[in-house]
Amino acid sequence: MTNAPADADARRAIPPVICYPNETLPEPPLDLYRAARATAVKTDEVLVPARDARCFTVPAGHFFRISSVEGAQVGDLNLHNLNDVTELFYSGKTRALHGTHITTGERMWSNFPHMRPMATIIADTLGWYGIDNFGGSVHDVIGTRCDPYTGNLLADTQYHHCCHSNLTRSLADHLGVNLDEAEPLVHDVLNVFMCTGFTRDTGQYFMKASPVRPGDFLEFFAEIDLLGNLSACPGGDCSSEHSSDAASCHPLLVEVFAPAQGTLAGWSSPKINQYDRTHGRR
Repeated sequence: MTNAPADADARRAIPPVICYPNETLPEPPLDLYRAARATAVKTDEVLVPARDARCFTVPAGHFFRISSVEGAQVGDLNLHNLNDVTELFYSGKTRALHGTHITTGERMWSNFPHMRPMATIIADTLGWYGIDNFGGSVHDVIGTRCDPYTGNLLADTQYHHCCHSNLTRSLADHLGVNLDEAEPLVHDVLNVFMCTGFTRDTGQYFMKASPVRPGDFLEFFAEIDLLGNLSACPGGDCSSEHSSDAASCHPLLVEVFAPAQGTLAGWSSPKINQYDRTHGRR
């Protein structure tokens, strides 16, 4: 380790600057969404089995809710544009705009060159949790999803029911394609209900027991036509491990709700990002 310079403390004491001040982000019309949700009617539901994944569709202007129904359970959520599955959730930019964990009033943004809101969180029964003394919080956009490649690298395993594999199988089945075609479309997730953070001493990604209980939910407004893909993580509440046949695991419920006619008057899906895409060349 190199020796610290004489002005090391002064360098460390320089205050941080927020990379992406978000005061100018378009404000979601939460009052409009909530008023429309109050009279919305349930149109569909999908029960995601433990240690597996399922796809679901949500038309633009509809709502969807992810609920804990039997026991403490976290889920890994992918979102795609239903009409163009290559437009998908961009966890890194969502993290840069909103922070490491997202909650009510914050949005899931899509990848370049689209970069627009895909879904807006309108209700979060775990919003009370905040940030705990370990630096942990819920609904993170920092974890990538448990996967068989990292498991093989670190422990020489061949585990097939981690979230990456679950999402791959589910998407392949929904699209009617083979696994090799589906896998590149599986992407970094919103870790629904998962409690995570970074250790202060080593900066390592950590997880701890999720505070979620049956009846808790996270609810979204679909800004565009969506194809969702949700895995009920094999880690259960992720209190000990995340790719395991030993952890206690439970299903997750996805419900879709349609707004009553006229309750979203004046609303329309957001346009794709208006950057001209010339990249400095004409």
